[in-house]
Amino acid sequence: MKTILVDAINAFVIKGECVFNEMYKMLEQYPNRKIILTGANDEQMVMFGLNKMPYEVFTLKHDPEKTDPKYFETMLKHFNLEVKDVVYFEHNLDAVKSAQSVGINTFHYDQNTKDVEALKSFIEESLSK
Repeated sequence: MKTILVDAINAFVIKGECVFNEMYKMLEQYPNRKIILTGANDEQMVMFGLNKMPYEVFTLKHDPEKTDPKYFETMLKHFNLEVKDVVYFEHNLDAVKSAQSVGINTFHYDQNTKDVEALKSFIEESLSK
């Protein structure tokens, strides 16, 4: 069963609101493991409430950032995952390209439109492969 990799800030976590409830409800429809990916340091983990998430949280504390493919290589090794075993959504286009460069099936999530239906379609299509 594939793991759903979840972008933290500006996707699953909305600044000032904590968890984006509509996205959380959609993700809960899937029995798949979910891992929240962030670059947050210890202070930011508390500031954004990432220390109180409903899913596992992975961070490299900005060393490197998600815009560096090494972030994703390190994350995959940490969880003993292969690129074929994960799907990912991310709001930062440079981080999307970084994840795709290591072979991760990645969806660019638009933080402004908050199109959860498009995200759901991507996840369903990706999980069925």
